Amino acid sequence: MGPRSVPPARRVALVGAAARRPCTLVVCRGCCCGDARKNPGYDHAWQLERLRAAAAASAGAFEVRTTDCLGPCDRANVIVVQPSGAGRRAGGRATWVGFATDDDCTEEILAWAAAGGPGVAGPPAALELQFISPPRPAPTRTRTRARG
Repeated sequence: MGPRSVPPARRVALVGAAARRPCTLVVCRGCCCGDARKNPGYDHAWQLERLRAAAAASAGAFEVRTTDCLGPCDRANVIVVQPSGAGRRAGGRATWVGFATDDDCTEEILAWAAAGGPGVAGPPAALELQFISPPRPAPTRTRTRARG
């Protein structure tokens, strides 16, 4: 499927802010992620400070944002590595990393994001062992009309 086969409305979505969007690390800080009771012995505040400091030093190569609960609480801490605009155009998709509760994992995520993230650079091999599937959306019920 070539670029000419993309509907005009879709082509517009590929330009502008989305085209310039950097790789983004979405850090879960909901009910379990970042909670010392769930993962004692790890400095969760340090992790978030380290991620933010690296993003600030990256000259816009990647950014960090936090969010409320992402869902897979049994795999806390969860960080989603979202592709940049260029990464998405190259086929990159959001990658979920679970059990991100050690300094090595944090540094591997940062190295991957600095290198361009999904679609631009391959992830560190050890980090791939921590990839998890995103939670499935809840099933949606549809109402059916009685036929008479």
